[in-house]
Amino acid sequence: MLDNFRRFLEQKAGLTAEQFSEVTADLRTARFKAGEILLRQGDVCDHTFFVEEGLLRLYSISDNGKEHILQFAPENWFISDRSSAYFGEPSEYFIDAIEDTTVVFLDKEFLRKVSDASPSFRSSNDYLLHNHIRFLYKRVNMLISDTAEQRYLSFIELYPDLTLRVPQWMIASYLGITPESLSRVRKELARRNFRKD
Repeated sequence: MLDNFRRFLEQKAGLTAEQFSEVTADLRTARFKAGEILLRQGDVCDHTFFVEEGLLRLYSISDNGKEHILQFAPENWFISDRSSAYFGEPSEYFIDAIEDTTVVFLDKEFLRKVSDASPSFRSSNDYLLHNHIRFLYKRVNMLISDTAEQRYLSFIELYPDLTLRVPQWMIASYLGITPESLSRVRKELARRNFRKD
């Protein structure tokens, strides 16, 4: 149970088995079926979710009912509405399960306990936060300036295992293009990669 989360804390915080048992004694875990919602728009996000197994997504829904996916979270990824969690504001987003998913619920108290048990975790957690911010800057720049092909190639680089796990329309939503445009991009890449010289 929680093998991925245990490995993460061993690598990032250097926790011993005994320390892991101590800091995770009160942690809540849950199993969500595909399609179940973990966070609804308008709710305050009280947790960060660590994906032990499965796949989640974070998205908004526009006034015309169109979904806009901001993030996927496969195994060993964290996902949360950080703005809602930090400032206590109602969330503008949804988080739901694409596959049957097991998650670990993390709150500020847990982060404090891990930091107390392992001071090196503070710098590791700080790095993760800044890396997340760096990723968001890159994503905004990608949506502003990259072609549909460049966006898709960046998606494959970031999420190499998701092209067979995520429906094409969800990938298109994440990339900010239509499913038809994504289909054309994939066909063109396949044509170039498998062309006989």
